[in-house]
Amino acid sequence: MTMITEQQDAQTTSARQLRSYNLISADSHINEPSDLWTARVAAKYRDRVPRVERFEEGDAWVIEGVEGPMPIGLNACAGQDPRLRQNWVRFDEIRSGGWDPAARVREIEIAGVDAEVLYPSPRIYQAVAAAEEPDFHLAQVQAYNDWIHEYASHDLHRFRALPLLPNRGVDMALAEVDRVGSRASTGGFLMSAYPHGSLSPDPGDDPVWAALQERDITLAIHVSLQNTMPAQKNLLALPAATRFLGASTHLIGLIFSGIFDRFPDLGLVFAEVDCGWVPYFKEQLDDGYYRYRFRFDLAKLPSEYIEQHVHFTWVTDTYGIDNRHHIGVDKMLWSSDYPHGSSNYPNAWSPTMAAMAGVPLDERSLMLVDNAKRLHKFPDL
Repeated sequence: MTMITEQQDAQTTSARQLRSYNLISADSHINEPSDLWTARVAAKYRDRVPRVERFEEGDAWVIEGVEGPMPIGLNACAGQDPRLRQNWVRFDEIRSGGWDPAARVREIEIAGVDAEVLYPSPRIYQAVAAAEEPDFHLAQVQAYNDWIHEYASHDLHRFRALPLLPNRGVDMALAEVDRVGSRASTGGFLMSAYPHGSLSPDPGDDPVWAALQERDITLAIHVSLQNTMPAQKNLLALPAATRFLGASTHLIGLIFSGIFDRFPDLGLVFAEVDCGWVPYFKEQLDDGYYRYRFRFDLAKLPSEYIEQHVHFTWVTDTYGIDNRHHIGVDKMLWSSDYPHGSSNYPNAWSPTMAAMAGVPLDERSLMLVDNAKRLHKFPDL
């Protein structure tokens, strides 16, 4: 796989007018600009918020509460020869589409992607979400939410933002849903921890779920929940092999909390957890429920809540595609994960189509376009 350079990207003329959706990525990522927080928060917070500093090895984020700098290279390495990928790089060495939406349109067109749902960089937003001081937490959340709104508003046919859901109290979360939930760019809310701050559901959060349900806004969880500062990244780990584990654990908590009985129209998406594991998980969940069902007060089988409420995004998952009828074709959403390392950029289209060989066109359309368009409210063309 060759590197697509900024110079090659510049050869692409101005973005073509989008006439139809053929491929929507339900989980792509931005690269936060170096001054996102320092340019937007009150002066009293500017020396505490996430910022990029220059080191001998390269540029990195420095974040209060996080041990050591956080280099940027692996958050922007899509398209590079795997042998050449470096965690330590300079900001001016990565593609500008991470923070420049006009450049981003050109970049995704190279890959044959028409539109994207935009997630933040995982370890950065986890650090923002884990800030314990309520006012400081909210200042960072709102700065990001305003920036991603401006980014996505560059082209509302191509981009949907996922503003961060505050987790320092129900009133704060409700106020932010009111503040940004009606924006045309909003395609859902990204949750790192429950509104009251923990990793376990609580009925006290019900006003937030009611507000999301009333507005028909999707709740998104990227891989898992976390309310502590991110640790140093293990570059030898293979996170794709285990990234579904958190989703399975948190799904159990959500289902048995009764949230889907109380809010029957609430939609949920687990991003970047793939879906080949879902049929087995549903079977085991139902089997355990049958054996101990007297202890629980559910209106349906656990598997039925998953089938009716929960969506999953995948990057590479032939098992999920082969078993799509045991998952729910209307609950599966393709994603590119661009510009991260698991992305197939710039060849997103060809491996996706190869994986879809033998899948009827109507089912392809659901998984590649229609589900994401419906769930994240992309407009008709």
